[in-house]
This record gives sequence, structure tokens and C-alpha cells, in this order.
Amino acid sequence: MVALLTRFIATRPRYETPQERSLHWLAQVHAESEATRLRLTPGERDKFEVKMARAIRRVACGPDRIGNRGQSIGDLEALDFDRDALYDVRHHPRGKGTEARTRRYVAIVDEYFARSYADEAPPDDLLHVTCTGYASPNGAQKLVGKRGWPTRVTAAYHMGCYAALPALRVAAGFLATGSGRVDIAHTELCSLHLDPSDHRLEQLVVQSLFSDGMIRYCMVPDQGTRGLAVLSTHERVLPDTAEAMTWLAGDAGMQMTLSREVPERIAQALRGFMTDMLASAGRGVHDLKRALLAVHPGGPKIIDRVRDILELDETQVAASRRVLFDYGNMSAATLPHIWMRILDDASVAPGTLIPTLAFGPGLTVTGALLEKR
Repeated sequence: MVALLTRFIATRPRYETPQERSLHWLAQVHAESEATRLRLTPGERDKFEVKMARAIRRVACGPDRIGNRGQSIGDLEALDFDRDALYDVRHHPRGKGTEARTRRYVAIVDEYFARSYADEAPPDDLLHVTCTGYASPNGAQKLVGKRGWPTRVTAAYHMGCYAALPALRVAAGFLATGSGRVDIAHTELCSLHLDPSDHRLEQLVVQSLFSDGMIRYCMVPDQGTRGLAVLSTHERVLPDTAEAMTWLAGDAGMQMTLSREVPERIAQALRGFMTDMLASAGRGVHDLKRALLAVHPGGPKIIDRVRDILELDETQVAASRRVLFDYGNMSAATLPHIWMRILDDASVAPGTLIPTLAFGPGLTVTGALLEKR
């Protein structure tokens, strides 16, 4: 039985902010935090903002790489550092703590599930994927309980940006054991996890890159309908890379670390990984010449390295590049947005192979071979 991905429905965050404005706010919130923490004079605070703005310009993804990012809270829009919902840094230099951020996450995600499934028939299984907020019962469980559905709810949490691919494996297992429809729902609210008192360059990279994204889609048996067929999946944890990328629950939300060596370590493993994944579905490297890749855009350099190592042309990674530009890095919700874009693109013919790659803590390299139907 071949599993098919279909019925993609994306829900944009309440606030959409041009990257130019987002980077300006980032310099401001860091300066306000430092002013509160060290009791800086207005002049000292302004000098620190100039310093932060220069650092951000040097290391961040600029507006030429990311055009907009979505946020589910209005702090960036309000610019009120006394009364912002989370980043009231004149009172809390790190922003409010993890409990306040978690409560905000719960409210947003509960509302998302209620609105997203307002007119839906129940799936047999509902798989909730996230790494940016946890509470029990979760939003999916609350939905099923309120509606009185017989749906089974499963949580796939804290795997990072690659989590959509393990979710495919789990969903395929449900289909193989009798489920007729598995819904996969991603709720990533990365904007809840900024620490404005942490001025390290690697944190400025992270804070300039990530954004919020919510999307759901169905996995059903392939019965000739429109969708993306799942031909195979593949995964490998790279040796001696455990510290290259981390994602931990901290006092001021989740904290991610990202080493500069990540693109190169992934690059070293990529060609062999792709060869093995293609072979698992009876395909060869020659099939890449006609394929469109869905690459999780951990950043622009990741897309560049994948393109160059696999000897692709720019058109083959264009969908990944465009999703990064339009929305930023939405953690594990990003790949489904790329799949949706390829599926909805009338210029992409049925039968087109869609090798998919994503990367996360471990370092973990994951992949899937999809085909447009």
C-alpha cells in the first residue's frame, strides 16, 4: 500500500512582519534589555542599540534572503517594552519566563485546533507535531474530547526542524494497521522563545531566522487521487555531532544553539545519504536530474550546499528558497509548506520525483522520497 499526502491547509500567524522591521526591533529589544539589566543611561542605551544593529547586520539573514516572518504575538507590532505580552524587558530583561510563554502557546494552539477543525469530519488518527510548546492535555486532545470523536491522538514532540519526516513514518504505520485517514498537524511558535539578554552572535543568527507556522495535512491510502505519494523514508544520526545543534527548555523559553560547522558536517554526509535513500526506492542518482527537491531551509547556506553537492540547478531548489523568503524558518512546519507549494504548482507534472531532506539535533539527517500524483 502506498501512502498519499493530501489536503494541505496552512494557517498563517496573526502578525506578518517584513524582515527589515523585524531586525530593527531585534536591535531595540536587545538594547532595552541591556539598559534594564545594567541601568544604562539613555545615551549608553542608544550606543548599545547601534552596536547590536551592526552585529545583526553582520550575521543575520537579511531582507534579501528572508522577506517576511510571521509571529503569533503582537509584541513586535506594539513596541511597548513596558507592557508587551512576553517581552516587557523594562521589567524582565530576559522576557517573561517559560510558564508565561507556555500559557500563551496553549491559548494559541487550542484556538488553532478549534478553528482549523470547525467543519471537519474526524480523522481516525491525529498526530500533533511541535518542538515549541508542551502541555497536557494538548490542543489536539482537547479538540477530540470536546467534539466527542473516536480519533486517536499521538504527540510527536521535540525533534526539531526535521520532525515532519518521522511524522510520516508514524502516520504510515497507522495506515498499515488499519487507519483510513491520519491527519498531521504542526504548530510551531518560535517567536515565543527569544531571550533578549543573550547577545551572542549565534543567538542573533537564530533570532533573525525562525518564525511561526501552522499547517495540517492528511495521509491516506493512494487510491488515484491528487497528492504526494510516499515512496520511502530514510534517517541517519551523524557520529560525534551531538553538540553541533541543541534545543533545550530554559528559564526564558526554549534555547537553541547552532554551530557554524553544521552546514559542513551535513555536506560531508549528504551524497551518500541521498544515494542510499534513492536506492531504497529502486531509484538512482541519475533520477535527481529530473527531480524537484524539498530541502528544509535551515538557512540560505544549507540550500546552497545541498544544491552544489548534489550538482543541481537553482530551479530544483526554488520552492525551498521561496518558502524561506516568504515565511522564514518555521521549524518542522517548513517542509509541509514546501510540499504544499510543489503540489499546488500546476507547472510541476504528475510523476515528478520530490526528494526531501531535513536536518536537526543529533545531528540527524532525515529524508523521504515523494512523487507527485
